[in-house]
Amino acid sequence: MAPAFPGIRDRRSALRFGRRRALQVTAAAGAVLALLLWWLLPLGQTSSPHGRVDFTTGVPTGVYARYGALLQQHVARDLPGVDLRLRSSEGSVQNIERLVSGKASFTIATADAVAAYRERGGRDADRLRACARLYDDYMQLVVPAGSDVRSAADLRGKRVAIGQKGSGVSLIAGRLLGAAGLDARKDIEPVRVGIDRMPGLLREGRIDAFFWSGGLPTAAVSDLADDVDIRLVQLGDLSDELTRQGAATRHYRAAVMPADAYPQVQHGKAVKTVAVANLLVTTDRTDPGLTEGITRTVIDSRDRIGSEVHAAQLVDLRTAIFTDPLELHEGARRYYRSVKS
Repeated sequence: MAPAFPGIRDRRSALRFGRRRALQVTAAAGAVLALLLWWLLPLGQTSSPHGRVDFTTGVPTGVYARYGALLQQHVARDLPGVDLRLRSSEGSVQNIERLVSGKASFTIATADAVAAYRERGGRDADRLRACARLYDDYMQLVVPAGSDVRSAADLRGKRVAIGQKGSGVSLIAGRLLGAAGLDARKDIEPVRVGIDRMPGLLREGRIDAFFWSGGLPTAAVSDLADDVDIRLVQLGDLSDELTRQGAATRHYRAAVMPADAYPQVQHGKAVKTVAVANLLVTTDRTDPGLTEGITRTVIDSRDRIGSEVHAAQLVDLRTAIFTDPLELHEGARRYYRSVKS
């Protein structure tokens, strides 16, 4: 039997088909528009890092602090949404403790200090990550020019500044003294101050020598040399003994301070010593987009920062990924993959 009103049913079917067709066209148009916007908008625009970020550096007169101040300027230009705040510190050991406690998001620390923290099972040590290998710190033993100290072994009985307790200087100074056959607690008179006070104490004759671990040149040492006749004591004779101390010292290497590091002190002569790498460190809690951006700025700003902090000239894309004992942060890996040729 034929339907009573065939025309009405046909019109209803046509309307339903039309609505479905309109929805399909709208959905397709939306997909095309989304794809077009994705193509035209700058990558990362919708997830650009922003907010306050704390960066813990070092003592005010050290290379960490100067490097941090210059990096802050470049971050402000490259990541305008990021408010990078600098915090001074006693050095690498305290820097690491601030990272894991959440008091800072980025820092600079020496590879040996990071390794020591991990090996003793420090809190959240497994959460530490690296962004880049930066430049090497050179161990410097500074004495008055007329001192009878010709090697670290000659420090027995002397008043020696060895860095604050939270510093990387203190860590390596103790190991160097041990390699020289001395106990920092018994065989010298240890003075626990940082590079902000060491030069003044030497100038006043209140200490006989000081250890410093820093990039070349360190402004505090250069400034001291302008006022006082000083000498750099070679430490190269300790490199083999350091390596025999085991895995804890595997991050040290024999090195030579170039003759022009402190020209007013070295008089054209290089000085044998020991060096250790500095790492830009964060934790796995840090946002990958932020870490990628900071890492990019570190590499891109090398030449401009290096014109004022000579040690930063050694930051190199080819070596930046060698961050032993830490693995790279996800955001840093993302950056290095993006620039891989």
